[in-house]
Amino acid sequence: MAYVRVALALLALLLLGLLTGWWLLVFFLGAVAALAWDWFNLRKLEHWLRMTRKLDPPKSAGLWGEIFDGLHRMRKRSRDRDQRRRTLVRTYRDSIKAMPDATVVLSGDYHVEWCNQAARDLLGLRWPQDEGQRISNIVRHPEFVTFLSRYSREPRTITLPSPVDGRLWMEVRLVPYAKKRHLLLARDTTALRRLETMRSDFVANVSHELRTPLTVIYGVSETLGQELGEHPEYARSVQLLQEQAERMKNLVDDLLLLSRLETGGATGQGHWIDVSKLLSTLVEEGRLLSGAREHQITVETEPGLMILGNEKELRSAFANLLANAINYTPDQGQIDLRWWSDAAGAHFQVRDTGIGIAVQHIDRLTERFYRVDNGRSKSRGGTGLGLAIVKHVLMRHGGQLTIRSEPGKGSTFTCSFPPKILRHPAQRHDRESA
Repeated sequence: MAYVRVALALLALLLLGLLTGWWLLVFFLGAVAALAWDWFNLRKLEHWLRMTRKLDPPKSAGLWGEIFDGLHRMRKRSRDRDQRRRTLVRTYRDSIKAMPDATVVLSGDYHVEWCNQAARDLLGLRWPQDEGQRISNIVRHPEFVTFLSRYSREPRTITLPSPVDGRLWMEVRLVPYAKKRHLLLARDTTALRRLETMRSDFVANVSHELRTPLTVIYGVSETLGQELGEHPEYARSVQLLQEQAERMKNLVDDLLLLSRLETGGATGQGHWIDVSKLLSTLVEEGRLLSGAREHQITVETEPGLMILGNEKELRSAFANLLANAINYTPDQGQIDLRWWSDAAGAHFQVRDTGIGIAVQHIDRLTERFYRVDNGRSKSRGGTGLGLAIVKHVLMRHGGQLTIRSEPGKGSTFTCSFPPKILRHPAQRHDRESA
């Protein structure tokens, strides 16, 4: 339609020029009229875009009318998108405000951008006074400051007391998202921690009280075995009594050890342990445990690589992994122990050619009393606490356990330790020279 109007205008100028003979003047006046029309519409467009908030466009005809209509549609779509976006943001913020967990939006360098009411109650934030403040200036717990300094693009969790009330405990989770943004989530775990403490205290107290009667039962069973040695009809009963008393004693010992590990913190100062020497002792004990089953046990170590920690706890963890490999590897099977270091830290690995573990069980292996096969585990004298003990020992040393296994092909258990608690032979030599 606009092109038709332009064509008609040019035709009118042509006819006017033919009638008057003043071609130059006619086309000059036509050009001036066109420029005036464009200038007039440009002014209306500028005023509409800059000076007014009205959505409806100015009235015009021809090409300018179509331009105004197109801009009107674009502006309307933009306003609709902005409205939907504002509604979405309001809904998002209202939902976060209603969350019972503390929620804080942090910038890439951990400055507060927004928080909900629960964050003000649990973390002691003030809004909007604390906007732009670094979160470590508000939550000043040393472990939290160290937690923030360990940069990672993976979600991380830490448990610490609330800065508002030291009697309250909270689990803080830091989740990276978008570009250089973090979401800090905190929830009150005081009741859960109290229940866990009560459970640990109960297990520890009951286990402690059971030690004395079990010691008496075991002693009496030994005496009965000596006194009734000439009566074969009682031998089996006495043997069962001794075996079950021994099994209960081992269970109580493991429960007490696990309770101490759960209620204790990190290992603290500790001392330097030569793992190579520790493993040579464990291998000899493992060969005695294997006995007539004749497992092929090998050990490969990095000489002089030492770890700072609790020798008794680490010995217990390593011995549990070796004992499991012996118990669940067929006669004359292969068991390989390895101790080495790399850029990520140090690693202790136990690899066997045993029966293996199905993938659905691996994530639950470190739960207390969890058994892949109850009958088979009990027949080997296990308490179901060995891997739980291993997990807690590693946690106290800042390490972690990795399990890889395939049914019928064996299993590999790897304990990894951070570099900060390691000492290499060269470091040891430098310190002794100094």
